Amino acid sequence: MLTRIDHVMICVRDLTQGIDAYTRIGFDVQAGGVHPGRGTHNAIAFMAEDYLELLSVRDPAEYRAAAGASGGLLDFLARGGGFRYVALQSNDLAADVAAMRARGVDVRDPLDGGRQTPAGVPLRWRSATLGPRNPLPIFFIQHLTPLAERRGRVATHPNGALRVDRVYIAVPDVATTAKAYSQVLGMPVPKIQRGAVIKADMAVFDLGPTGLTVAQPMEPGPAAEALARQGPGPFQALYRTSSMEGAVRWTVEHGLPEPARGVRNTGEQAILVLPEHACGAYIGLVGPA
Repeated sequence: MLTRIDHVMICVRDLTQGIDAYTRIGFDVQAGGVHPGRGTHNAIAFMAEDYLELLSVRDPAEYRAAAGASGGLLDFLARGGGFRYVALQSNDLAADVAAMRARGVDVRDPLDGGRQTPAGVPLRWRSATLGPRNPLPIFFIQHLTPLAERRGRVATHPNGALRVDRVYIAVPDVATTAKAYSQVLGMPVPKIQRGAVIKADMAVFDLGPTGLTVAQPMEPGPAAEALARQGPGPFQALYRTSSMEGAVRWTVEHGLPEPARGVRNTGEQAILVLPEHACGAYIGLVGPA
């Protein structure tokens, strides 16, 4: 079963600069380690059960050897990088892959993966990606290392971030795209609603406490800007925070302009860090003052 959004993947040209950018936004970012044989390394901002990943290429030659003919991440970084994938957590990946295939979804076999933390601790998982007939910017992961070992110390984020609330994917046609996600996820097509902050019509697939959202721009705003700048794909991660004013204060004290403000269709106040300060992604925060 797919249980929640596991993490968002923000791809950056320089990992040190990415860490600095997200530290300024108020995330407690720690070096994650290297992916042996893949040529990449990452940094992690862990919440209670999900995390934000900053991913970069450590060794281009090693990456090319592992990636084969696909330019993949290097091409994405050459175009500026940013929010590339949403990882969905599974508690039984083999069963989920089988169920997807029964629905006619093109999904590859699960593969073993892992990385080694800077402290030398090996972390293990299995993941599965979609095939070319279902080119959606999501993949599926089942962790083999217990949560407490993966998370290590419990991070306290200066911006008050507690968990990911929603992620947003810009699309040119929300009705058609929602049907594609419905088939892959094995969930009904959600009711279309207007996203007041992103200025888009959107369909939200609820996965546990998190929402995977496809959004079609309807007027100038974040969704329209992202679609014009980078084409269809993930563009915003929204986090629950314990204090929006604390988040604003931290960003301003660390050299960023005050985040944009808006009111969600739920009536909640939200703030938004713009892509030029978040390595090509919109980062939203919502919660009490």
